[in-house]
Amino acid sequence: MTTLRHPEKAHRPDNPIQRKPEWIRVRAPVSREYQETRELMRRLKLNTVCEEAACPNIGECWAKKHATVMILGSVCTRACSFCNVATGRPDQLDPHEPEHVAEAVAKMGLAHVVVTSVDRDDLDDGGAGHFARVIRAIRGQAPGTTIEVLTPDFLRKDGAIETVVEAGPDVYNHNLETVPRLYPEVRPGARYFASLRLLDRVKELNPTMFTKSGLMVGLGEGREEIHQVMDDLRAADVDFLTIGQYLQPTPKHHAVLSFVTPAEFDTYRQVATGKGFLLVSASPLTRSSHHAGEDFARLRAARQARLAAAE
Repeated sequence: MTTLRHPEKAHRPDNPIQRKPEWIRVRAPVSREYQETRELMRRLKLNTVCEEAACPNIGECWAKKHATVMILGSVCTRACSFCNVATGRPDQLDPHEPEHVAEAVAKMGLAHVVVTSVDRDDLDDGGAGHFARVIRAIRGQAPGTTIEVLTPDFLRKDGAIETVVEAGPDVYNHNLETVPRLYPEVRPGARYFASLRLLDRVKELNPTMFTKSGLMVGLGEGREEIHQVMDDLRAADVDFLTIGQYLQPTPKHHAVLSFVTPAEFDTYRQVATGKGFLLVSASPLTRSSHHAGEDFARLRAARQARLAAAE
């Protein structure tokens, strides 16, 4: 029996996909390194958000042998209107996945790795224990690699955040994605203040752990609403903010209501920097894991500089 990739979206009216402006277009991936990265992911039976979410930066990142691994299967229990990841009945957990992720990280010689996942509302811990096992496996096979996790919201999963923080990632990322007014249509299964509380809780558990969050623009949000989200994130002591252009994967997904210009992204970056984030990345093609390794080095340097200035 054939399973639809997005059966829950089939009833939605089509939203025509707009032609992208010049500043967003990217080249198709063709490099040898891209093919080698793809083959390694297939051999180890690993999913990547680069492929599943149709990331526009996949050619650039995979050419550098950087990949964002997506654990806990390839099927999500949520039905966010912006996301290209398949939704429906989740996959069985692969008990060998932590070791396979660690092997891929070691073989690619990554200095920094980003590990994300689908939402797994069907699991008692939301997949937090699996995240912890992946972190420990990477520490075992690639001890020099720094680890960034991009987790689900673990909504109503008591102890899940604590489990991941205890495993000791270097960066804990959770994306708010959009402004609270748009949650019912963009992230219907999530709650804005629950996501915000997750980031705040990470800092309560480990004040020295870097925290990070990301926003999409072009979904119908207002400039002042974005500024308010920045304030909310700073109140939760979040260190790093990413802001990128939403791109519509298919006609069944949320429409792009505006293409934000590079100049407008520069303004967002300046405002966010003025609000006190250690690091801000804002551009049309910015994504949470794009240039994550380089950004982590800058993040660490920015914290050291701030601490030195405070002495």
